[in-house]
Amino acid sequence: MKVSATPIADVKVIEPTVFGDERGFFMESWNQREFEAKVTGHPVAFVQDNHSKSKRGTLRGLHYQLEHTQGKLVRVISGEVFDVAVDLRKDSPTFGQWVGEYLSAENKRQMWIPPGFAHGFYVTSDEAESVYKCTDYYHPQSEVSILWNDTRLDIAWPFQTAPLLSTKDADALSLSEFVKKR
Repeated sequence: MKVSATPIADVKVIEPTVFGDERGFFMESWNQREFEAKVTGHPVAFVQDNHSKSKRGTLRGLHYQLEHTQGKLVRVISGEVFDVAVDLRKDSPTFGQWVGEYLSAENKRQMWIPPGFAHGFYVTSDEAESVYKCTDYYHPQSEVSILWNDTRLDIAWPFQTAPLLSTKDADALSLSEFVKKR
């Protein structure tokens, strides 16, 4: 596996070694020992796997849990998304900064988003399926959404059409409101 740094040091892009021929391909999508040695440098336990399917133009996020914050290892198994992580760690020198990466079934990249980051994605293909491992359980009582188009974040979403949003994401908190809520 190849691990690449991003502008925010703790967020990593992982490219698996893929063995392919005329029959198809084989890749190891998860290896605890290599992940801890090459990505986090410390033990990580995943407790929940999630799978989502979305159509073109869907924007999900930016989601965060005030309690039981989740680290996520995200990959796309069908289609393509622009995946985003926003640093919400209170004392981080990169607080409020974001990293975006195209993840697709074709490029087979994964993105490690450690605890303390909001997560969201925008679907750029006709539809996309994402799967992600989480380091803590979903805790709906502490979930918040951060406004995807907050000017303070200034995320460069690759919109092809106006985004399709859930009510929760359309009514999300600005970054300033989030800071006050904490």
